[in-house]
Amino acid sequence: MKKVARKIPATMATQHPDHAARPFWHTENFIPTIEEAKELFLSFSDLGISEYKWDWEGKLVDEAILERLMAQYYEYFKKHPLGKEKFLTFRLPNPKVETEFRMSRALMGIASSAGLAKQVGMHTPPLFEVILPMTESAEEMLAIQEAFREIANLKHPLNRFEKGLLNHVLMVPLFEQVSTIINSDKILEKYLHEHKKIFGFNPPYLRPYVARSDPALNSGIVPTVIAIKIALSRYTKFAKKHKIDLFPVIGCGALPFRGGLYPLRPERFIKEYQGIRTVTIQSAFRYDYPKATVIKAIKALETGLPKSKAVIMTAEEEKQLIEAIKPFEAAYKQTVEGIAPLVNDLAKHIPKRRERVQHIGLFGYSRGMGKVSLPRAISFTAVLYSLGIPPELIGTGRGLAAARKAGNLELLEKHYKNLKHDLYFAGKFFYRQGLVNLAKKYPAWKDIIKDVEEIEKYLGKPFTPKYLNEQEHQLVSARLHKQFRNGKNAGKLIEQAAILRHSMG
Repeated sequence: MKKVARKIPATMATQHPDHAARPFWHTENFIPTIEEAKELFLSFSDLGISEYKWDWEGKLVDEAILERLMAQYYEYFKKHPLGKEKFLTFRLPNPKVETEFRMSRALMGIASSAGLAKQVGMHTPPLFEVILPMTESAEEMLAIQEAFREIANLKHPLNRFEKGLLNHVLMVPLFEQVSTIINSDKILEKYLHEHKKIFGFNPPYLRPYVARSDPALNSGIVPTVIAIKIALSRYTKFAKKHKIDLFPVIGCGALPFRGGLYPLRPERFIKEYQGIRTVTIQSAFRYDYPKATVIKAIKALETGLPKSKAVIMTAEEEKQLIEAIKPFEAAYKQTVEGIAPLVNDLAKHIPKRRERVQHIGLFGYSRGMGKVSLPRAISFTAVLYSLGIPPELIGTGRGLAAARKAGNLELLEKHYKNLKHDLYFAGKFFYRQGLVNLAKKYPAWKDIIKDVEEIEKYLGKPFTPKYLNEQEHQLVSARLHKQFRNGKNAGKLIEQAAILRHSMG
């Protein structure tokens, strides 16, 4: 394998609206789109993050971001060039979901960026990679690259794209469902083959991007973690087989349900997700902990992630794990379908943190009654934590009981190293009486009582809040149950609870 001729970032700041507290650089908790250029700059200059995801999917976006950065922070980016030392990566809207013309506007911005950077004496090209959300096929990736090539080679007197600066964009496929993550190596296999056929050369490397939030939202925490471990093992084998470097990316939030990456113990995360090369540093990580702690953790990730290597599984282990996660997923889906109406009602009370365009997310499986609609993963997690019923618990107890019976528990623990830690963490925010009350009124919540019983049996002790913030969180959950039951807005209580647990969702 040839040495990759670029710096691979270990940390990628994102615009996920999961922070509870006020950002250290801002006057309020809400971050308007117009302030995101400043946020981007400070993520680089103050926090030491290497990459920033500029999000065109599901939110309002400053389309003139490159001009803004070069005008406002010229000296910084002259010294720390975009595309060489620091990286700005667009997450595109997926054409399957967002049918308006945002895709073409994003691609046009990338195509024009190379000439702009050259004109002002900056490193060029500053932008050369894009993230495609909800990737499910090689064809989707190739279609983006073919569209970009047409835009970059557009012939018209008013089109002044300088030939040769940038006529090919690299793809970062984002895999967002458990089954897609497990089989993502097959998508990459076809992509490599077709890329060579269409463009006449192989990509210099691949950055497969595995989601943590959306697969957990759709399938539960244990199936998601195990799916990623299978994928990381397969990526290592894929790199060796095809003689191409793979630098996996993971999208992770602070709470265990969405990834468990927070500034206090980055080494625990690195050990759990060995083989990951880039992690997302979302808003809660950056703003819900002391700035000095955040900077120290980012340095630890930048140093530690390049050294980690994936745990390789045998084909038999993979097969056994795929069977082992089925009861977890089935129990989770069954329960979430039943509790969805209440979750959706309470999600309307969550305080906004970013400017979003309307985004409709569908619970990713179908039953006879059609599809169940759910809020975004951050809102889903925020609702359940605020109620004192963390989503890590849902389906997990019943899944553990099934794994114990089938003799799969030891293998699950081998590959999900922080399983007990994550359940213990979530359990500290569990409000028992709230669950009992909901189960009396709504039968769908009864199964979660069974989950809790099985998890407490597995851990060998009952869930109990230990520290003052956990005890206060339980009191806030109690007040929230009462306020929501009485038809009052629960937004302030949701925010109080989020601040206590250092993350909105």
